[in-house]
Amino acid sequence: METGKTSNKVAYAGILTAIAASICCITPVLALIAGTTGIASTFSWVEPFRPYLIGITIFVLVFAWYQKLRPKTQEEIDCACEDDVKPSFWQSKSFLLIVTVFAGLMLAFPYYSNLFYAQPSKDVIYVSQSNIVKYTFTVEGMTCAGCEAHVESEVNKLDGILSVKASYEGANTVVEYDKTKTDLAAIQKAINSTGYKVIDGENKENE
Repeated sequence: METGKTSNKVAYAGILTAIAASICCITPVLALIAGTTGIASTFSWVEPFRPYLIGITIFVLVFAWYQKLRPKTQEEIDCACEDDVKPSFWQSKSFLLIVTVFAGLMLAFPYYSNLFYAQPSKDVIYVSQSNIVKYTFTVEGMTCAGCEAHVESEVNKLDGILSVKASYEGANTVVEYDKTKTDLAAIQKAINSTGYKVIDGENKENE
């Protein structure tokens, strides 16, 4: 029975570390749902620790499964017979399996978090080539594909946006827009509203 309790505590630790490992990408989605997009980058500082948190999660879950599946000693068998108490669901393999699947989903969250951001559909209209501007903003704070989708979603809400591509690896956002309908200040404001910050807006590619 004591082994089951230990396994449970380790499983809970696995859930916590899995959530912590992906909190930097979970927060933008929660911010989107809550309508407070400015807090999206609150946990971006966690990103450098993500590999260690993933390692800890895997370790504790492997240990929990070891505790659950290893052959019982004679002493544990005798103790179980004396207690004669059926283990609860919370101490079962089914519960540990649920915990493992949940932890896996949390660890993989950065790779599918962009699915939560719907890109607005826009009518295709003719834009004079002379009015098209392509501009690259240097943006700090993005740590995953979910962050990219968050920035792209906010910029796409503006009129006159022809295309927008954010890159957390390149720490930038490339925007192509109709200068008669929007401007750099509005686009920068939209990016900053997500909680990620434009730190350099001088990388103009063409105009």
